[in-house]
Amino acid sequence: MTRVVVTGANGFLATNVIIELLSRGYLVRGILRNLNTFNYQMHSNLDLIQGDFTNKEFMATVIAGCNYVIHAAAITDQGLPRYSDYHKVNVAAIEDLISIAIREKVKRFVYIGSANAFGYGSKENPGDEQQPARKPFTTSFYAISKLRGQQAALAHSDKIDVVVVNPAFMLGPYDSKPGSGEIILLGYKKKLNFCPPGGKNFVHVQDVATGVVSALETGRNGEAYLLANENLSYREFFEKLSAITDSRPVMIGIPKPILHIAGLIGNLLKLIGFKSMISMANMNILCTNGFYSNQKAKNDLGIKFRSTRQALQDALEWFSEKEMI
Repeated sequence: MTRVVVTGANGFLATNVIIELLSRGYLVRGILRNLNTFNYQMHSNLDLIQGDFTNKEFMATVIAGCNYVIHAAAITDQGLPRYSDYHKVNVAAIEDLISIAIREKVKRFVYIGSANAFGYGSKENPGDEQQPARKPFTTSFYAISKLRGQQAALAHSDKIDVVVVNPAFMLGPYDSKPGSGEIILLGYKKKLNFCPPGGKNFVHVQDVATGVVSALETGRNGEAYLLANENLSYREFFEKLSAITDSRPVMIGIPKPILHIAGLIGNLLKLIGFKSMISMANMNILCTNGFYSNQKAKNDLGIKFRSTRQALQDALEWFSEKEMI
């Protein structure tokens, strides 16, 4: 049977990827720092291994004898004060993993990137894989590190098959922190919803997981695929959420100047070493319509995407089961 290594196995996307791999009959080695943080049932084809994926000796033993590597682990916290806080994990470790994969004759390396590695567009003309990254994402330490990690992976596509997938903003089950699902909790049955002026591309995490495994099986070497779906303003998103939960909050738009002032304060805090999600880069992102096309993934990987409404319903069911709402 075919064996696949998945790093960051306890993560939101990685958990869904593992479930998809198991459903297709793969043997999976999931790597995570703490075995107690895995939120799916054990399976006869799943081997969870506790360890640090940045440890080269450890990963050499893990990858030995495996056919594929899916690299999902990353520092995703967007509040760290320095770029160096991201580089070791999100960039430098890629070089080590690729080198090990080449040495062990792994067939394909799938790198989980970010949609923000490409330039966004409008609803009428959304961004695609041909567009270079744009501000404000080129000023975000996290986004910069993910782009450089992608570039590091693709630089080796002449020695090993490398395919990159670039998820947009994911919603759905197994978001245990929560991560991206925090936006749902912020608006869940609230009397007031504060809406930034920008928007995002929202996608069901299970469709992204399907896309990751499809990229492993049929993606083209050296290519990147945006795994995106529905382009919505924040107001439109909260309106969908309120319709599902049968609530009628007052929608209050947040003016750009207020966000910019908050961003300046956040930057000052970072300069003196404080961790803060509030920064000028992050506030500018809230003012940006980060809209993308999924046409290439549809054409090349054959993915059918579910609605944002379905993603919200599945996320809410998960949060309810875990008594998070």
